[in-house]
Amino acid sequence: MTVTHVLDDYYLGITAIVTVAYQLLFFAIAFTFKFDKLTDLAGGSNFAILAILNLALSGHHHARQVVASLFLIIWAVRLSGFLFFRILRTGSDDRFDDKRDKFFPFLGFWVFQMIWVWTVSLPVTILNSPNVTQYDQHDFGTGRDIVGIILFTIGFIMESASDVQKYNFREKNDKSAVCDQGFFAASRHPNYFGEIIIQFSIYMIAVSSAADGYVGGQAYKALYATILGPILLTVLLMFVSGLPLSERPKAKSRYEKGNNWEGYKRWLDRTSILIPFPPQLYEKMPVCLRRTVFLEFPMYVFYPPKRDARDEEEALRQ
Repeated sequence: MTVTHVLDDYYLGITAIVTVAYQLLFFAIAFTFKFDKLTDLAGGSNFAILAILNLALSGHHHARQVVASLFLIIWAVRLSGFLFFRILRTGSDDRFDDKRDKFFPFLGFWVFQMIWVWTVSLPVTILNSPNVTQYDQHDFGTGRDIVGIILFTIGFIMESASDVQKYNFREKNDKSAVCDQGFFAASRHPNYFGEIIIQFSIYMIAVSSAADGYVGGQAYKALYATILGPILLTVLLMFVSGLPLSERPKAKSRYEKGNNWEGYKRWLDRTSILIPFPPQLYEKMPVCLRRTVFLEFPMYVFYPPKRDARDEEEALRQ
């Protein structure tokens, strides 16, 4: 099959144009009609569109290209479908309560989503690009390929199952309960951990032919540079839109409302913030290991305010 060259030899330009146009279309709908239901659907489906586009343009359909592209498509369809179902049930997204009527703040979210989609798609985009497909790909099935498939399977199961577990927990609408069953018994955010594993597994498959020496020159460097995608996703989940918006704010809310704080605090003390680990061992782990190996940085920890002497005296009287 003939390779189609569009704008550049890495499909960076065409994927950027498609991403910007796709997100601006949905932004126009969301802003005009104050409609929250398409936001996450637009983000997830954009990944699938880019993977299908650059795979179709590549002309070469080596097994490694097909597997990496399919993995990205499967993940994107599952995630966007679940988030679309969830927003249909809830009706609105409280992330946009202070932005929905403000053009530029609301647009800022969509620009952020453009960057997220385009960057995280890079391993598949570059793998399917003319500068990589010109090389004879080594037969699919190397050690890295197999490890990548195993990691994707683990991540996909963990993210999918924990999304369902959390959704079912919230459906019970018991404000005092703690979601400490299933994957949430071993990790406070198993869905985030699964998503990170998924993106690194796709990167591992994409870079496999370069690692084995079958791709050289600038293409070799380009494939390795696509690690920017999974790294960006990890940074976003750990420092921007994931853990920071969940950990300390939720703990603070529980404490201030007296909403089973003791039970929630026990779950926090026993459960790894991200990397799954047996709770019986985690609760005995030294703080220094929690802060380093298990990534439970001080920025995530809520410390209840200390009572002053008068508060303590008043509490004793009561």
